[in-house]
Amino acid sequence: MLFISWNIDSLNAALTGDSDRAHETRSVLNKIKEANPDVVAIQETKLRANGPTKKHCDILADIFEDYQYVWRSSQEPARKSYAGTMFLYKKNYHPQVSYPLIGAPDTMDQEGRIITLEFNSFYLTQVYTPNSGNELKRLADRELWDTKYQEYLTELDQNKPVIASGDYNVAHQEIDLKHPETNHHNAGFTDEERKGFSKLLSLGFIDTFRYINGDITDVYSWWSQRIRTSKTNNAGWRIDYYLVSQRLADKIEQSKMIDTGDRKDHCPILLKIDL
Repeated sequence: MLFISWNIDSLNAALTGDSDRAHETRSVLNKIKEANPDVVAIQETKLRANGPTKKHCDILADIFEDYQYVWRSSQEPARKSYAGTMFLYKKNYHPQVSYPLIGAPDTMDQEGRIITLEFNSFYLTQVYTPNSGNELKRLADRELWDTKYQEYLTELDQNKPVIASGDYNVAHQEIDLKHPETNHHNAGFTDEERKGFSKLLSLGFIDTFRYINGDITDVYSWWSQRIRTSKTNNAGWRIDYYLVSQRLADKIEQSKMIDTGDRKDHCPILLKIDL
């Protein structure tokens, strides 16, 4: 099976906008469609609380005509049109869909951050992990989120093997970002966030990219939009992952990034696995 995951940074802007960036994003969506994935996971949809509009639905049906989709948006008391996730899966599949609450702090459980699909022999789940924020104002809540998320994945793993994807908002090791020496106290590379990710892996999960590609350098999944030369200088971070239960390790065939050309922010990630 072929899976693709992408933090799109506003599905609404991608589908209805007319900026150069919107056109770039739609080009990537078409590239994803051409790869013919079984399932597509999308994070940071930024849709309103009641989900995609009719216009969104019509455009999605045109691009992904062979797919069903499910979504989860931010709900009060969380911020409007914030975070959000979506799964698109081929119409011949009929997974059970759940929208878990993990006991996260603040409004994190209402921000539309996790959707899980249950297939006959495995779970496929995606996450948009909360960012610790400017001046690390949300770091303590993020640490608690990491603990609750670890408990959730472990619970799933006790029943069936798990495939988990998403924007985890952490570069795990120094090899996973261009400039580790200047980022140890910045969101996404704090000791606390990195330890949280290490703990998750220690509970029985594999970072498929490192498993397949080893210690390859200079391969990232996110480049800052705020820095004009971030993409041209490949000053990126690897913060998007496909994780799998350890007992699926020998099933992994490919784990890689999908090139987005000059478009900054996140790129899609791809997992090919024999299931």
